Amino acid sequence: MNILYCGDKNIEDGLVISVLSLLKAVSEPLHIFVMTMDLKLERGQISPVSQGTIRYLDNRLKKQNEQSSAVRIDATGLFCAEPPLANMETRFTPCCMLRLYADQVPELPDRILYLDNDVVCRKDFGDFYDQELSDSELAGVPDYYGKWFFRKSLFHMDYMNSGVLLLNLARIRETGLFARCRTLCREKKMFMPDQSALNKLADKKKLCSRVYNEQRRLHKGTVFQHFTTSFRFFPWLHTLTVKPWQIEQVHEKLKLHEYDDILQEYTAVMAELR
Repeated sequence: MNILYCGDKNIEDGLVISVLSLLKAVSEPLHIFVMTMDLKLERGQISPVSQGTIRYLDNRLKKQNEQSSAVRIDATGLFCAEPPLANMETRFTPCCMLRLYADQVPELPDRILYLDNDVVCRKDFGDFYDQELSDSELAGVPDYYGKWFFRKSLFHMDYMNSGVLLLNLARIRETGLFARCRTLCREKKMFMPDQSALNKLADKKKLCSRVYNEQRRLHKGTVFQHFTTSFRFFPWLHTLTVKPWQIEQVHEKLKLHEYDDILQEYTAVMAELR
């Protein structure tokens, strides 16, 4: 199974937790690819995911299955060649858009599962990963809130959340989907630029069950839980954002102990890495 993560050094906590959760869910070989950047911008320095973290992940993966691996891919040059100029100053960091350069990385395989760093795996995801894509460019799950507001058709909720995406890179390279998304991000300022571009320009996408990207509350059938911002109505209307590495808040605000064994290993690991 090929897995893609994207981001700078700030994703390391979530990256470690997410990979540990994958290891708990499946026993077959996992090939982890991490696209990252080393870039100085007016808004500040973007530092890459450290080699130390990648070495730990590679060793941890091989401990379970010697055929597994973790590698870091420097995407700085690709990003600088086609920067998303219209969206460089949005609240979404430039690293959020790195996945849109995946088609230009030759070592990335034709089928790869992209995960945000705040996605935790709860069950074997083989049926999702191995699904038939044929000529579809990608497969994912409707955005919990966005499907109501950003859909193209009144009767078809097709606005997809980009935190869990099964990518058919072979097809994407043929259709030029990511190339067109990069152009749109360069020319037009958008809310959630990469997600908006993908939804606007993808010609063929498969919509799957929410169990593969649960964005609100854990359910019995949840395979991937995505720790996104959600709305809460009691005791008043407010938003709630809790990430997996915020362990006290996971326990106190979400009342969630599902991943305590993973979080315990993560805590020990990060104490060493830091």
